[in-house]
Amino acid sequence: MEANKMGNYFEDFNVGEVIKHCQSKTIFESDNNLFSLLTMNHHPVHINIDYCKDNQHNQILVPGTLVFCLAVHLTVMDISGKAIANLAYENIEHLHPTFINDTIYSKTEILDKTESKTKNDRGVVYVETVGYNQNGIDVIRFRRKILIKKRNNEK
Repeated sequence: MEANKMGNYFEDFNVGEVIKHCQSKTIFESDNNLFSLLTMNHHPVHINIDYCKDNQHNQILVPGTLVFCLAVHLTVMDISGKAIANLAYENIEHLHPTFINDTIYSKTEILDKTESKTKNDRGVVYVETVGYNQNGIDVIRFRRKILIKKRNNEK
């Protein structure tokens, strides 16, 4: 059995390719509570069922920042496992509400890649990731630039 590789090298990315990531995560009430408390997001729409009964969704709404974190981290095994750094996140769009017991999946399109002009052991990969739920509804979309090692330059 071959061990699971962590990420891909710069050369492995092909512009236009879409990667459907194999990992997923169901958001449990405990995840929502812990994240809300750790990040000091005490808005009642995230932690108070009684409050939520009189609001738009009639149930607890998972913070968009938790959904963003999950959508990013579900991509690590394929996209940023060999990253030197995440350089930029942009155009973060919250497309649909996420609730407790929703399962988040991610897929990523490779938009562009550029070799470094100053160091020949790396390059920048530009991607767009979409997080979607168990019903196939897109819940979040964002782009990012990742500085990634080239093959045969790892120390």
